[in-house]
Amino acid sequence: MKVALVHDYLNEFGGAERVLLALSEIYPKAPIYTIYAKKSSRAYQQFKNKEIIESWFSRLPFPDKLISPFRFLIPLVWRSFSFKKYDIVITSASWAVTKGFKKGTKTKEFCYLHTPPRYLYGYETSRHWQEKWYGGLVKTYALVVNHFMRIYDFNQAQKVDYFMVNSQNVGRRAEKFYRRDYKVIYPPVNIQKFLSTKTIAIDGSYFLAGGRLTAAKNFDLIIKACRKTNASLKIFGTGVEERFLRKLAKGKVEFLGSVTDEQLASYYKNAKGFILAQKDEDFGITPIEAAAAGTPVIAYQGGGYLETVVVGKTGIFFNELTVDSLAKAIRRFSKQSLPLRGQMKWNKKTLQSHAKKFSKERFKKEMESFISKRI
Repeated sequence: MKVALVHDYLNEFGGAERVLLALSEIYPKAPIYTIYAKKSSRAYQQFKNKEIIESWFSRLPFPDKLISPFRFLIPLVWRSFSFKKYDIVITSASWAVTKGFKKGTKTKEFCYLHTPPRYLYGYETSRHWQEKWYGGLVKTYALVVNHFMRIYDFNQAQKVDYFMVNSQNVGRRAEKFYRRDYKVIYPPVNIQKFLSTKTIAIDGSYFLAGGRLTAAKNFDLIIKACRKTNASLKIFGTGVEERFLRKLAKGKVEFLGSVTDEQLASYYKNAKGFILAQKDEDFGITPIEAAAAGTPVIAYQGGGYLETVVVGKTGIFFNELTVDSLAKAIRRFSKQSLPLRGQMKWNKKTLQSHAKKFSKERFKKEMESFISKRI
């Protein structure tokens, strides 16, 4: 059977791209269709040996800068592709309405939904544009364009044969915004690289945070809480908020930038704890990576974290997105105690056993089984 994979764009390498990588391993001959691929990015390097088919939008100058303001062109971009020759189309969908490619053909479409586009449905997005001088103009533009994009998004969702989602949290969004049923298949986490005993020697007196440095992940809150508690903090990753966060940190935080898998495993293993503060995380791979490294987490009590963190076994929660609430959790964590629970010790085997439930092998088996039963 002829299979095609479709992905928003290849720019940064995060959780969505790890899903695409696993899908490309299941279907190694499947070409990857995308809006554009940034050749200098880690994401592109992961797939450079695959057949990557870019849209006409990729030929514009700086497509990575233009895709957001020119989001109204997304329908025209996807219409430039034809998938009639494929038996199966598997879409990896989040930001760019990457779904709905049937066009009345016999092709079956399976959509792995990372989330309905956050900017269309009132969820926090990657930038603090509201705080810029042009925030009012952006808001006015978004009100007009996003209205029509929501209609388009809903219509495209009705053309999908089967939805798979990365969490119950996202599944509820699929029900709410698309009125569609779904199957939860948790995304793949390459836990094996974190289970290894080989690490780089690093002073373990710090907390760790990281991922894509975007506004939605509230790294500014983490920085402020660590400063308030005099806790040492390291942040890995890059993103649109990096300059803002460095200015906020005032040299009190170590920014690690892009790190190799080996370096990341070492930073996880040597950290006291890993901190997460996104308001409504879709799923969140990093708390699973931390658990695989034997490191407990401090996470906001909401979103996908409710499905990936087990209180008292793999971490603790804080329940308000305020500096005081997180600072209180950091102090409690540092004392290794929980209210009414007494002294608590983190068990490395328990942490790693939890992480194994989210392995790449498990993802591949569940994905292949779900698709094979429906073709």
